[in-house]
Amino acid sequence: MNDAPDLRDLLACPRCDSTPLAARDGGYRCTACKTAFPRIGDIPWLFAEPDAALAEWRSRLHFALQRLAHEVQRLDSALGKDDLSDLARRRLERLRAANATHRDTLRGLLAPINLQSTDASYETHLALRTRLPTDQGLNTYYANVHRDWAWGDAENAASLEQLQQVLGVTDASAARLGDTAVLGAGAGRLAYDVHRGFGTARTLAIDFNPLLTFVARDVTRGETLTLHEFPLAPRSLADVATARALSAPAPAGNDFHLLLADVLRPPLAAGAFDTVLTPWLIDIVDDDFPCFAARVNQLLKPGGRWLNFGSLAFEHADRTRCYSAGEVVAFVEAAGFDTPTVHEADIPYMCSPASRHGRIENVFTFCATRREAAEPPPRYRSLPDWIVTREAAVPLLPSFRTQAGSTRIHAYIMSLIDGKRTIDDMAGILEQHKLMTRAEAVPALRKFLTRMYEDSRRHPGF
Repeated sequence: MNDAPDLRDLLACPRCDSTPLAARDGGYRCTACKTAFPRIGDIPWLFAEPDAALAEWRSRLHFALQRLAHEVQRLDSALGKDDLSDLARRRLERLRAANATHRDTLRGLLAPINLQSTDASYETHLALRTRLPTDQGLNTYYANVHRDWAWGDAENAASLEQLQQVLGVTDASAARLGDTAVLGAGAGRLAYDVHRGFGTARTLAIDFNPLLTFVARDVTRGETLTLHEFPLAPRSLADVATARALSAPAPAGNDFHLLLADVLRPPLAAGAFDTVLTPWLIDIVDDDFPCFAARVNQLLKPGGRWLNFGSLAFEHADRTRCYSAGEVVAFVEAAGFDTPTVHEADIPYMCSPASRHGRIENVFTFCATRREAAEPPPRYRSLPDWIVTREAAVPLLPSFRTQAGSTRIHAYIMSLIDGKRTIDDMAGILEQHKLMTRAEAVPALRKFLTRMYEDSRRHPGF
């Protein structure tokens, strides 16, 4: 990967949307709002709130490491049982060793985040889960690194075939994608393959997850990483935790660049790109699709192309936002694009050779050419200023009042658990304090404690 200054014509400040970024101290500095954007692990850290994002990822890494330590303790406890079969003991010993090694590997790989000592406990991190968003954490797509760089050749080739279909080329190099932005690049394999085979000029692969991005950094430079795969449904004892050698077929070469940033506040200059590629993204971002389509339009040059590849599994509380394929096409056209070329196909998805779990996914791929400029969408704001800037008072929202009351009741119920009281005893205390009648309290306590018990028995993952 080249050094970053030659990318300044493609970049813009994600904080104030001003284009001029000056190279400074190995990173960037916005000449308008004066925000400094460092390089973390040799990768530009271009979040709109760079310090807040770094603090949050440090917290998430610390939580991930504590979860692994917690899992090692659970496995140690399980191994202390006298009635284990030989096969069970071998399985647990393998998992224990793999989790301990994986913890050390993660700590080393993510050292550039500069994990600082903290007194926060595992329970504190569990209670105060952070947002980037909360359902897209450090390990959310960890399995993808193995698909991308270990065993996924068939899946990776099938992905490229879908792009060729909508581009209408039999020779991928004839696509001539030019300057290309890949939004939500993950562990980087599709961005890497497109860069090497589809006639790109410069490729900017953007993701917000440091773990996935640091893996992509190392393998696309020609290095080999060893990370453990933990299959959901291992095929054999040897597969419960498998050390994988992750590597790329060859170094990515010049003009392949990784950026750590939020794709909904991308640090990209308007009208700078010939191609924008969105793999497995449009249905999971917390942005209404019509707005997101307009954001993509803004990034493209006149005549530029939007390539999309992945699922249409929209999942929003507002059911009007769970769009069908026809609605997606209509929104693309309304956002200033010609009618897209669409191709749908069934391809293998996450079919690890070590796992009994895998599936066939029907992917929705399209190529749309920018016809005209779209109406600029409102700036994406995932959080209010009283969270981001911390300068305003936290408002006492009605939902906060409700949650505060629920939390106090939950804490009180947990304080009643002393190893001696029965559910009936606890129900009597709730009735005594006039919180609810005994008839109401017994089923409520059973439901609450059942959920707590089931949560305690779930595999915590890593």
